[in-house]
Amino acid sequence: MFFVHMLLLLAVIFVGIRHGGVAFGLLGGLGVSILAFVFGIAPGSPPINVMLIILAVVAASATLEATGGLKLLVRYAEKLLRKHPNQIVFLGPLCTYSLTVLVGTGHSVYPLLPVIYDVAYKKGIRPERPLAIATVASQMGITASPIAAAAAVVIATSMENNLDISLVDVLLVTIPSTLIGVLVASAWSLTRGKDLDKDEEFQARLLDEEFKNSLIDPDIETSDTAKSNSIAKKGLSIFLLGILAVIGLAMFSKELLPEGVKMSVAIQFMMLSVGALILLATKVDPKKIVNSNVFIAGMTAVIIIFGIAWLSDTIIGHHKSYLIESVSDIVHAHPWSFAIAMFVASVFLKSQAATLTIMLPLGFSLGIPAPVLIGVLPACYAYFFFPFYPSDLAAISFDRTGTTHIGKYVLNHSFIVPGFIGVVTATFVGYFISMAIN
Repeated sequence: MFFVHMLLLLAVIFVGIRHGGVAFGLLGGLGVSILAFVFGIAPGSPPINVMLIILAVVAASATLEATGGLKLLVRYAEKLLRKHPNQIVFLGPLCTYSLTVLVGTGHSVYPLLPVIYDVAYKKGIRPERPLAIATVASQMGITASPIAAAAAVVIATSMENNLDISLVDVLLVTIPSTLIGVLVASAWSLTRGKDLDKDEEFQARLLDEEFKNSLIDPDIETSDTAKSNSIAKKGLSIFLLGILAVIGLAMFSKELLPEGVKMSVAIQFMMLSVGALILLATKVDPKKIVNSNVFIAGMTAVIIIFGIAWLSDTIIGHHKSYLIESVSDIVHAHPWSFAIAMFVASVFLKSQAATLTIMLPLGFSLGIPAPVLIGVLPACYAYFFFPFYPSDLAAISFDRTGTTHIGKYVLNHSFIVPGFIGVVTATFVGYFISMAIN
């Protein structure tokens, strides 16, 4: 029956891919209903702690966006890119990576993509080089962010399995490993493809006057001249101080937290407090918060995790003994192989938090050592494999030269090689760092 139930899970995932977004969560709930009423299986536990942390973080990040603080961050990044255009292949990805680390979501990348394109094209650099790795880097920064949903999953799942894994334990591995992965993939991107002046296809298209005139957007410089307002600066300052406070609390949780208060709970009330302080200090309209892009993306993530993780937890919990008996020998002999399983799951789930919510409990059940699980965390990002993630599609649309593309055979697209280089490098580095310090 395990394989029948796995077919149900795969069916939910594949139908969810067709519809996208919250469909994963809704269909996951349908799958739980089928397991309960058709197969007579008691539903497992939905990941309540994970969802609550995500809700709190999203509320704070959305409040920041409503103040204009997120745009202000982008503006600072844009100034850096325009000041050093020759280094765009490195600085572009580093900026998108840093934005994700700071605000906890890869959706912060969109305002920077047209800037990266503009700087690259005006400098005569093939736009595909910085754009493809920039979108990959924006997603690699998720496991390195102290306030991302992925970190929430790791902390909450560890707590539920009675393991003492702190936020600092995770960041000490994920920050250096993913940063090195981004840098290695950027270095490879320096020479990818032909220079624009030697690209026959591009030069042929330049003969079309309409195409030539479309290559530069006259409106793209507007954010560079916009003046930063005091509300955005105030909101950003409070938000960054709030992140530092969460990290400090994680480092000294035993000394600072009241007895009986777990770090996973502390993150929840701390991030809600950050949002509250921004709200009170800036008097931002609450309606702007719930209509922000970060809020909408965050709520979508919560519903996805709610349904799909609940379905997988029900299946894994019901067949736990069978799973342990079947794969424990392989996993114990080669614990690093768990990274491959996580990578494959992420290809289809298109959410690092959802992937970790499903896979980490399985990893703990199989007896995989915590240092191994922490070390291979970068492998939970693999949805660059198919070039249909929103940030990838955005990069393609912003590249007016057409160098960032989906290939004729779908898989030969601009993101697949830098994605593999970045994630594989980060996973190897993370594994060795984690084993060395634990």
